[in-house]
Amino acid sequence: MNVLGIVLGAILAVVAIAIIVVIILQEGNQQGIGVVTGAADSYFSKNKARSIDAFLSRWTKVFAAVFVAFVIALNVLTRLNLLK
Repeated sequence: MNVLGIVLGAILAVVAIAIIVVIILQEGNQQGIGVVTGAADSYFSKNKARSIDAFLSRWTKVFAAVFVAFVIALNVLTRLNLLK
């Protein structure tokens, strides 16, 4: 494997790790124990959670698109025998 293959493989690994981290940081759709106990979230905390979740959701899409692009690039370069 040449230098281009190693660099693209390393970038692919970094993007894969980034996708994992961003997905783990996202909050689930469960409302938690506060619903059972009757505790209500404040308006500020609800909007803050939404903005953070929207930010993480956007970056998940970006990292997924980059991941797919690098996988396709590696596949094409391998088929063209440029990564030997």
